[in-house]
Amino acid sequence: MAGYVATIGMFDGVHLGHQFVLHHVVETAREQGLLSMAVTFDRHPRQVLQPAWHPQLLLTADEKLKQLQATGVDRVEVLCFDAAMARLSAQTFMQQVLKEQLGVSVLLMGYDNRFGSRREDSFDDYVAYGRQVGIEVVRASQWTADGQVPCSSLIRQKVTDGEVHEAALLMGHPYTLSGTIVHGRRIGHSIGFPTANLQPYSPDKIVPRSGVYAVTAQVDDDDKVLKGMMNIGMRPTFDGHHQTLETHLFDVDADLYDHQLTVTFVDRLRDEQPFPDAEALVRQMNQDKQQAIEILKTI
Repeated sequence: MAGYVATIGMFDGVHLGHQFVLHHVVETAREQGLLSMAVTFDRHPRQVLQPAWHPQLLLTADEKLKQLQATGVDRVEVLCFDAAMARLSAQTFMQQVLKEQLGVSVLLMGYDNRFGSRREDSFDDYVAYGRQVGIEVVRASQWTADGQVPCSSLIRQKVTDGEVHEAALLMGHPYTLSGTIVHGRRIGHSIGFPTANLQPYSPDKIVPRSGVYAVTAQVDDDDKVLKGMMNIGMRPTFDGHHQTLETHLFDVDADLYDHQLTVTFVDRLRDEQPFPDAEALVRQMNQDKQQAIEILKTI
């Protein structure tokens, strides 16, 4: 059976830097008559090493799997990261997991990739371990986008700050949130802007900074792309006390409660702000809607 050219990582966001490495994996495998593989984990290693820590992620596990499969690799292997795996040295991991379990012949490493219990291991150490266990270790070159090196931590910060357009440029795909449409206070309906109130599926996915966004959306598994705008925030005009994620879908008049909604962030319109009364809020929302319509014209 043919062996694998593989790369390993968390791949949160499956951003352009990840895609660059994965493309290299696919091309190398093709040149050497091998198969290509992405090796990742079912949870962030830090969740095992520091149980009280909660990740803030760009992709859920299912979303990451779909994005990895879309890169064209022949196989995506999701390893269960537990305390026993955390104790493995890089050499033992390469021998027992990569070589014996997965059949890896070539390991392509990202420029800043690290694994194994000894975090101080260098790339030269990995090369030496590889020689001992029969894996050729190769380093991928660094890829930049307009002078910026795409990395998950930078993209997380951009999403956290509400810079969803900039984050999408670094990821190579837009940021999304999926969840269930739940009942709200129906304030939007009372002022002529009915909203679908989103309860995200994953508590670990980042919710962008409070504000108003131009978005597209899909309901359940329907391929139809709907256009709209989302407000994330506390509804200060109506003395709100907890954060809500409310999406006003243009030209949609249907009961969507309990349906699945996937919201794709296109651009940020403005900060959330209090208004003296509902009429002033409605005037601003009409302006927001027109701005969103202009932004979404090309979609």
